[in-house]
Amino acid sequence: MLFNSIDFLLFFPLVTAVYFLLPHRVRWVWLLAASYFFYMCWNAKYALLIALSTLITYASGLLIHWKRKRLWVFLSFASNLAILFFFKYFGFFLDNLSAALALAGVALKRPAFDVVLPVGISFYTFQALSYTVDVYRGEVAPEKNIFRYALFVSFFPQLVAGPIERSKNLLGQLYERHTFDPDRARAGLLLMLWGMFEKIVLADRLAMLVDHVYGNYAQLPGAAVVLATVFFAFQIYGDFAGYSHIAIGAAQVMGFTLMENFRQPYLARSVGEFWRRWHISLSTWFRDYLYIPLGGNRKGWPRKQMNLMATFLVSGLWHGANWSFVVWGGLNGAYQVVGEALAPLREGVCRVLHINRDWFPCRLAQTVFTFCLVDFAWLFFRAQSFSAARGMLVHTVRNFQLSALPGQLFALKLDAPNFLVALAAVGALALADLLQECYGSLRPYITRQVLPARWAIYLCAVLAVLIFGIYGPEYSARAFAYFQF
Repeated sequence: MLFNSIDFLLFFPLVTAVYFLLPHRVRWVWLLAASYFFYMCWNAKYALLIALSTLITYASGLLIHWKRKRLWVFLSFASNLAILFFFKYFGFFLDNLSAALALAGVALKRPAFDVVLPVGISFYTFQALSYTVDVYRGEVAPEKNIFRYALFVSFFPQLVAGPIERSKNLLGQLYERHTFDPDRARAGLLLMLWGMFEKIVLADRLAMLVDHVYGNYAQLPGAAVVLATVFFAFQIYGDFAGYSHIAIGAAQVMGFTLMENFRQPYLARSVGEFWRRWHISLSTWFRDYLYIPLGGNRKGWPRKQMNLMATFLVSGLWHGANWSFVVWGGLNGAYQVVGEALAPLREGVCRVLHINRDWFPCRLAQTVFTFCLVDFAWLFFRAQSFSAARGMLVHTVRNFQLSALPGQLFALKLDAPNFLVALAAVGALALADLLQECYGSLRPYITRQVLPARWAIYLCAVLAVLIFGIYGPEYSARAFAYFQF
């Protein structure tokens, strides 16, 4: 069931209404049933996988509290990661093993292997594993009620694509008594509406051009690849932030608070800052459960950079079983290693030339440069393979042909009106981020307006989504990009 579907527009109000009508003591049972139904709408049999992951981590939490803590942590991680490896990486492993043996002159007949990747497996696996570690560290007590713990793992708003919640935040909220709060519900619905705008007005429209160019780049000027890559930066942002905003808003309507997952990432002045603003729940997961356990920055500068690179390479592989994702992660890690190595040089130049780094032109230059670095890495993220990404780069350099782009611009799956709508949507997203960066969340400002003004804003926002959204009989609802991860 997709957030951007008629099914969800029926499912969510029904679930919410019944939730508040039921007595407090049984509400969590209703949410658990609704969450499993939500997940089973994709593939009912894969509900067994999330149930298995839940059972393993639930049992490990109880056993860790008993004795032999490290053994149970190891078994919990080993079993969950083995499931993830089989469904997500086994085919990738076979391909690379076959290629490696071929270099040694050994022919390996690759067995047929075609398993559908369960939706959201990486997200709920990491959420369940974080609970195991939190219990091991003594940060939370083991949950005794297996069904309430199952709700923590499968809570439907954030089940499929995050935010990856921590047990310290969400598990305790499952015991709280929530009453319907009109102000809270209004703010949550407004955030959901913004998420819908990001997804079906912005991301899905940009996706049409991006998909066309990346699928036919050899027949197009290299300038079209550059344009599509810039558009992809906003597509992936609108798509993933849109999901997160809908998820956080939906949870807020029901009285739950989920962690922030995006904080104006393209306003970052360095790649390190970008990753403190982008997919925050995953970035902090890798920081707390991989980077710091590896030693973090506690064992000297060289070891810190090794830990950083290892974390980002693993993060790249987490996103997909393809070398292009590993390269993408490696680039983001390398940017930070090089940036930190050059920091004394930059500071020296600024000191000699009397450059104030907080001067607006300097901050703007840093933001633009950071965006260019991040966007270059996005090319590897979006390309079908590393060889395809390499081919696109070579083609772009050899056949840039900027003068040829205007004549083909409106033939790239977006006609003139849709292209202008796409630019307007990108501008709206950038303006919203800039205002939020300067003044904080805009939702309280909107909800404080007098009734006519407030409803005028709501109506304009709804009409914008209905009029300019990409949906209808000629366009099936497009899945969120991070479902494949």
